Amino acid sequence: MSRITVIGGTGYAGSAIVAEAAGRGHQVTALSRSAPEEPVPHVTYLQGDAGDEATLSWAIADADVVVDALAPRGAQAGTWRDSHRAIARVADATGVRLIIVGGASSLRPAPGADRFVSDLSGIPEELHEEIREGAAFIIEDLPATPATLDWLFVSPALRFGAHLPAEQLGRYRLGDDVAVQSDGGVISAADYALGLVDLVETSDHHRAHLNLGH
Repeated sequence: MSRITVIGGTGYAGSAIVAEAAGRGHQVTALSRSAPEEPVPHVTYLQGDAGDEATLSWAIADADVVVDALAPRGAQAGTWRDSHRAIARVADATGVRLIIVGGASSLRPAPGADRFVSDLSGIPEELHEEIREGAAFIIEDLPATPATLDWLFVSPALRFGAHLPAEQLGRYRLGDDVAVQSDGGVISAADYALGLVDLVETSDHHRAHLNLGH
C-alpha cells in the first residue's frame, strides 16, 4: 500500500485516480480548492491552493507518491504552469515521486514526427495558449529539473475529458511519447486511472513521457 496525494483530486482525471487508488487499498489524500460533491470513502480531502508551496508541503509531507492532476483552466488559468513547477520543487525537496497528468498535445503521431502541438488548426484559438503551456511543461520544464526528481508525465489519448466521454473498457495500452493510436486515440477517465495507478504500483519508469490510450 502506498500513501498517494492527488493534487486536483476532485477534477475529471483526479477524481477517477482517487477512486481507483482508494479502491485498491492505497492511503489517499486529495487536495483541491473545493470539497467533492460525492466523497470517496476512506479518502482524506484537503482544501487549499495548489500554487502555495506551504500548502503543497503540508499536503505532500507524508506521501510516497504525488499525482499532479491540475486542470489548466478555471482557477488555474494563467498560473497552471507555475503551479506545476511549484509541485515539482516541493516533490523534489521532500523526495516524493511525482506523476503528472499531462495533455496529449505533446505526443507524436509517429516516431520522429512533429508533436500534435505543432499544428493546432481546427482547434479553437482560445485553447491554444493552454495547449502550448501544457506541452512546454514536458518539453522544456521537466527535463530541466534536478536529476533527484523522479517524475513521469502521463498523457492521455487525444480525445479525453468531460466533454469527450469514452466507454469504460477495463483495459488500456501504454506507449511512450508516440501516441498508441496515430490519430491520438481515445480513453475513458476510469481506464486512464487504471493505467496510472498501475504505474504507481510498478515503478518501472522514471523521468519519462508515457501515454495511455485504448
